[in-house]
This record gives sequence, structure tokens and C-alpha cells, in this order.
Amino acid sequence: MTYIFDPAPTPSLPIQGTDARFAIRRIFCVGRNYAEHAKEMGHDADREPPFFFTKPHDAVVQDGATLPFPPLTQNLHYEGELVVAIGTGGRDISEHRALDHVFGYAAGNDLTRRDLQAEAKAKGRPWDWAKAFDCSAPVGTISPVAQAGTPLKATISTYVNGKIRQNASCADMIWSVPEVIANLSRAVEMLPGDLIFTGTPAGVGPIEPGDSVEVRIEGLEPVTITYEE
Repeated sequence: MTYIFDPAPTPSLPIQGTDARFAIRRIFCVGRNYAEHAKEMGHDADREPPFFFTKPHDAVVQDGATLPFPPLTQNLHYEGELVVAIGTGGRDISEHRALDHVFGYAAGNDLTRRDLQAEAKAKGRPWDWAKAFDCSAPVGTISPVAQAGTPLKATISTYVNGKIRQNASCADMIWSVPEVIANLSRAVEMLPGDLIFTGTPAGVGPIEPGDSVEVRIEGLEPVTITYEE
């Protein structure tokens, strides 16, 4: 097959314990999946049906990256999250079999241009410019299930310039990982290479040029990014 220009390379992430890479297909994100974060954003923390948004797969950034500060925002926020890497696809996946489809887990940061998000919400518009911008999905090394321990109950913490800003348990999710996978697979077909950002706990806040942001999850490799001055 001949293309009019060279196709872009497939984004991928390192896998703990091997030189093989995890090729990324799509990135799905769950909104408002921790009650305290829902409250701090001014929303009802009841168990409403989960909702999802997406990021482009080339928004992924690996651990250790130094990034230019994003344009069009005066209020960039960090959101530390557990990321699920899908290894086996399917439709209408049942909750009790959902974890069979997981290849591994990683620490992630759902970067958000909060001012653009607030403007979009006020006008009833999509969140794309707030969530799906360049370099908006830092993700650490993926730990295969056998090496990941028990991240579904692990502590998740976010640090800005070494100071802790978020600290909670992944067990505090409103919708558990199996429930998230089951719900998502009823809307779209899950395939190997899909990543799911599972929501952020309370404590989100701003990032400034020059800041370093690290997300840690017990049993997983951390992910750190630094913004240029």
C-alpha cells in the first residue's frame, strides 16, 4: 500500500520486566469516579451511571518527560489516576470476567485545562480542548497483572514539587475497575491496546511552569513529568 505521507508511528509504553512494548490503541477516561473529587468539583457524589470521555492515543507521555506548558490555559490541573491496560478485547464483558481482560496496570495523570473545561461545561460543549490536548496523558511503565500486586486497593498519591497533594485509596472508586470495564464494553468494543484512566480522587489542583508532578501508586512504577519554565 502506498501513502501520500509516512504514517505516524504507533504510540507505545514500556512494560516492566521486558523489552517488549505495549502498543496503544485508544484511551478512555472515567469521569467523577471518586465521591470526594465529585464534591470538590461541585457535583453530587451519588452513584450515577458512569460516563466516559477520550484522549487521542498520541497524547501519551512517558515517565521522565520534560514538557512545554500547554497553550490556551491559565489553570492547568493534575489528576493522578490508576490506568488499566487491556490485553484481551470483547463486547458486553461481564463484571465477574472483566479482570480476565486486563494485561496490567500503570500510574497516570489525566492533565486538564480546567478553565477550558469550565467554559465548555457552561456552554454545554464537549470537553475535547480541556482533556484531549497534546501531551495530556502521562502514563508510567505498565506492570503486568502478575507483577502489579493489588492496585485495586492501593494508595494513590500525587506530589507537586515533592509536596503531597492527593492521597487516597483506589478502593474508594464509586465504580470499581470490573464495573468500569463492563460498562465501557457495552458501548464500544474493547480491544488489546486500550487504556482506561479510572478517575481521580480529591485534591486536584493547579500546575505552574517549572513544576514537577509525580503520581505514585503502591506496587506500580511512578510517573513524573516536569514543565519547562
